[in-house]
Amino acid sequence: MELECLKSERMKVVQINVCNDEEIKKAVEFVKIHLKEPEAGLWAVVNNAGISTFGEIEFLNLETYRTVADVNLWGTIRVTKAFLPLIRRAKGRVVNIASMFGRMCNTSRSAYCISKYGVEAFSDCLRYEMHRWGVKVIVIEPGNFIAATGIMSRDSVIATCDKLWKEAPEDVKEDYGTDQSYYHLILKRASQFLTALQLNLMKFALSLRAYSATVQSFQQIAANESPPPDCSAFFSIHGESTCDPKSLTNLLESASERPRPFLFKGDHRFTLSNPIAPVVILYAEMGTKEFSQFHQLLVSKVNRGEITYVLRHYIANPSKNKVFLSGYGVELAIKNQEYKAKDDTQVQGAEVNATVFGENDPVDEVHGFLFGKLRTLYPDLVEQLKELRKHLVESTNEMAPLKVWQLQDLSFQTAARILSAPSVDALMVMRDLSQNFPNKARSITRTVVNSELRKEIEENQKYFKGTLGLQPGDSGLFINGLHIDLEVQDIFSIFDVLRSEAHVMEGLRSLLIETSFIHDILKLNVQPSDADYAVDIRNSAIYWINNLETDTRYSSWPSSVQELLRPTFPGVIRQIRKNFHNFVLIVDPTHESTVELINVAEMFFSNHIPLRIGLVFVVDDSDEIDGMQDAGVALLRAFNYISEEMDNHQAFQVITSMYNKVQPGEKLKVEHVISVLEKKYPYVEISSVLGADSPYDKNRKEGRGYYEQTGVGPLPVAMYNGMPFQKEQMDADELETVTMQKILETTSFYQRAVYLGELTSDQDVVDFIMNQPNVVPRINSRILATTRQYLDLSHSNNHFIDDFSRFVFLNLKEKNAAVANSMNYLTKKVVRRLNENKINNVYAPNYDNTEFTESKSSNNVRLGMINNPTENPSMNNSHVARAMWAAIQTQTANNAKNFITKLSKEETAEALELGADITHFSVGGMDIDLFKSAYESFKLDFLHSHASFCKDVLKFKSGQRAVISNGRVIGPLEESEVFNQDDFLLLESIILKTSGERIKSKIQQIGIEEDRASDLVMKVDALLSSQPKGDARIDYNFFDDRHSAIKLRPKEGEVYFDVVAIVDPATRDAQKLAPLLMVLKNLINMNLRVFMNCQSKLSDMPLKSFYRYVLEPEISFMVDNSFAPGPIAKFLDMPHSPLFTLNLNTPESWMVESVHTRYDLDNIYLEEVDSIVAAEYELEYLLLEGHCFDVTTGQPPRGLQFTLGTSSNPLIVDTIVMANLASDK
Repeated sequence: MELECLKSERMKVVQINVCNDEEIKKAVEFVKIHLKEPEAGLWAVVNNAGISTFGEIEFLNLETYRTVADVNLWGTIRVTKAFLPLIRRAKGRVVNIASMFGRMCNTSRSAYCISKYGVEAFSDCLRYEMHRWGVKVIVIEPGNFIAATGIMSRDSVIATCDKLWKEAPEDVKEDYGTDQSYYHLILKRASQFLTALQLNLMKFALSLRAYSATVQSFQQIAANESPPPDCSAFFSIHGESTCDPKSLTNLLESASERPRPFLFKGDHRFTLSNPIAPVVILYAEMGTKEFSQFHQLLVSKVNRGEITYVLRHYIANPSKNKVFLSGYGVELAIKNQEYKAKDDTQVQGAEVNATVFGENDPVDEVHGFLFGKLRTLYPDLVEQLKELRKHLVESTNEMAPLKVWQLQDLSFQTAARILSAPSVDALMVMRDLSQNFPNKARSITRTVVNSELRKEIEENQKYFKGTLGLQPGDSGLFINGLHIDLEVQDIFSIFDVLRSEAHVMEGLRSLLIETSFIHDILKLNVQPSDADYAVDIRNSAIYWINNLETDTRYSSWPSSVQELLRPTFPGVIRQIRKNFHNFVLIVDPTHESTVELINVAEMFFSNHIPLRIGLVFVVDDSDEIDGMQDAGVALLRAFNYISEEMDNHQAFQVITSMYNKVQPGEKLKVEHVISVLEKKYPYVEISSVLGADSPYDKNRKEGRGYYEQTGVGPLPVAMYNGMPFQKEQMDADELETVTMQKILETTSFYQRAVYLGELTSDQDVVDFIMNQPNVVPRINSRILATTRQYLDLSHSNNHFIDDFSRFVFLNLKEKNAAVANSMNYLTKKVVRRLNENKINNVYAPNYDNTEFTESKSSNNVRLGMINNPTENPSMNNSHVARAMWAAIQTQTANNAKNFITKLSKEETAEALELGADITHFSVGGMDIDLFKSAYESFKLDFLHSHASFCKDVLKFKSGQRAVISNGRVIGPLEESEVFNQDDFLLLESIILKTSGERIKSKIQQIGIEEDRASDLVMKVDALLSSQPKGDARIDYNFFDDRHSAIKLRPKEGEVYFDVVAIVDPATRDAQKLAPLLMVLKNLINMNLRVFMNCQSKLSDMPLKSFYRYVLEPEISFMVDNSFAPGPIAKFLDMPHSPLFTLNLNTPESWMVESVHTRYDLDNIYLEEVDSIVAAEYELEYLLLEGHCFDVTTGQPPRGLQFTLGTSSNPLIVDTIVMANLASDK
């Protein structure tokens, strides 16, 4: 035995089987022999023997239950009873190892749970009995350590599953091998990761087949990749395919020689921050052996940063069976206006539908009853016969025309009928009445509309019309204030809204925000602006060549901003004496392209384009510079000289002459400047203007400073009203076109501002432009990018980073929460403080301390640090990191900040690595003893946890840097990239404008305690800002809902959707909306209000068709547990006399055709049909529609032809974009 080799002299080893009474008896004797004082007894016995298994109850046989209980329960009892006399003598302890499953049950663990529940009960009873003997009974309840220990291997799990399946009864195998059993297995596994609401939405997605199109597209893409023969799964590496893992290495080595594949939005990507890594696409079916092997191989390569791994679903031998879809409507319309209202003057009051019974009624027979004969035979029962005849007429499915006066209030009467039903049944009644309206109309006419209902509807309609733009009879649907356009948005887009809203609301709830406040927070508009950002052009570094408001050359132009509202022909640029349009060039005078750009500016100026033109020269700003040697400095000094002597306009004309001397392909030279100056100003000593001691040095340093401060990108730069042009727009010809286009586009913005009174003639137009929300102090493409990555900080837990062995097994959300819980900020302020975490490589040679300077200068920032070391942390290479962490943990925020600023210098890190004492770098006010104690006692767990967070959550490589601001990840930064103080100020400004102030204000209103407020601002900001940008939410303010609305209240204590529907119950929208709301009722917890928006004084039948909306909240099954052949639309008990036509109301992108029917679906006459009319449609194609426009000008092209195809067949079809509409299909 291994223990005998390791034991000390005091350790005695004996092996026993706890299920064998003889071995237990021998063990007792063995113990007695080796006790020094047998009469003193045994101090303790620990019952730790145990076995476990898994399997659902129907699969486990009784022998398995006996085996597990014999060890876990009866073994504990046997051993305890045998040693109890010795324990009592010593007044010792009995320690029983139970489990958390002794207090809670778990699926597939019934045998184990039963045994551990028994151990708990046995221990509790024994504790009571042994109390008088002084014996303590202790129960230890371990958690789940299977994942951490690997005690159950993959092979053992597979072997157990095989055994369970073989031993299962045949009837169980039949049930568990069905479609329904697989479906429930999927839900069971998914429920371990999803909330109840998310699980309902997943059921709905499966019912909708919401992802079938994506899976099918992957299947088609795989077919175009030419799968290798006899491969059920394969790799594609930049166009080359293989299913042999041995070939993967060679294909990866040659991948750079082939073009990278195009990746789609729906692709499942596994990647680290290595944009140049080759892309490996795995086509495989999840759950197969090949998928498991290939997936593990590729994930290991991803973790090493070797590849970007993309998974696409692929089935080598797909089923030929079709699936039934839902989310569409089916209409059975009455053809040729068969159902009409009849004029009272033309129709006598004795038709079939008449509710008045007269003696001369010509209709004598109804449903086989001869009422003329009955009246004769039973004259004393005339009133009863009237009621019988009325009932029979109204219960028939055959339709009859209504009188015009009966139609007038039909919409209000339908609403009254719906609202008279119990609230739980109201939606069902609305669905029944609206979808079968031609049959129900006659009975609805007898409904009485009370005055309170009518008045409330009419008052609400004033709000519908004035605020929501809904006329009487119109419909609207709002989910959490988001408008759902029933004409445009299909059920799939509604599903996306539900899923997105569920994520946000459950995230807010997990942050312990009360349900009542969640909807207030949802209404905050925190989405970043998608407008082009601009920098402030009110800077002295800009030389303005002209001024439209003051220059005499524009004096004939009108100066009133009201001229913008004067009608003109399309495309005409208004000439108004206001600086509406400002064009600034930031150039290096010696750059090759500067010549063309100056010529563009001169063209604008000479052609009287209403454009104020400015120049910024970026030249050498060193103190000792000679313009006689540097052409850029020479041109700037010459410009300054002429400007002082004349004006900027004359200076601009002269430098244009200088550039005219530059030959194509050449750069500006000093000789060009001197020759023009000598010609224009022969009396001037050139060296006094251009030389080293020149007094004409204005804006030499300021120009470069403005360029660097604004961060507008590589030179040259052109800006329109402070907005930099894209690089591809900087071609001279393109720049002219784009600038003119921007002038036209911006005019509409000014027109609106003038019309609304936001801009008047007395205001400074440039100030007005620069006060717009898109104007920022600096342009940083990383900060201002519209595509942003956010961390999910919505999880709440009590995990921290000080135990790496535990941290490493947390999921991504839990790791985010653990890092946030462990963060100690250098600046702790109240709720107005925003939160920024700087990820730093403290070992990098380019380590910059500007972030600490920023934290000192800003009152709106909390600064924390996350370490991403370049190498595995150890005590020898982590001096700086441990010192920073110790300072944050033990010192005041200000002292810690000053100390870390000192540590961040490269020479400090080098000194520490050479053995310098860390306390030599302390700053005044520090508690040195406390700091040193913490520094020397620190374990490396926090560094390992930080490194794991950067790798697993952020997908960064070791040593990469980034900034995390309120959950937004900005990075990874390039090795030489600097994120300076101006960038922090820009980031702070953007957050305050878009989200910070609004969230802060709302958190203050909620009354969150100060300790939580700052963290809550950060987490709420990350959650809300991560959502896709959408329309603004509408805040309702209805007149009343007591009499005119269906109301369903949500379950208390749970997050709920606020759903408002506005509908006329006698319209097509009601036919669709009622079943939709019924499905939503089954899916989500919602506060539902359905307001009636009725039309009055109808003169025609509002609905002339029967309708069914095909939608189910969950997949349905047959009695044999196979998938039900549905969902389908059924029309039952239809009238036989009208002529019908069958129409499908599908999402706009569906192209469907009838593939199976015996009948002419355009002319259905049920009287001539023997059985039923069945029709089957097939979704053949999905239609993609779009618009074509020039990426530079934004205008539609005059005409365009392009081809569509695949890599293997590039010319399948061609299409033409028409010049008039610029649309293609």
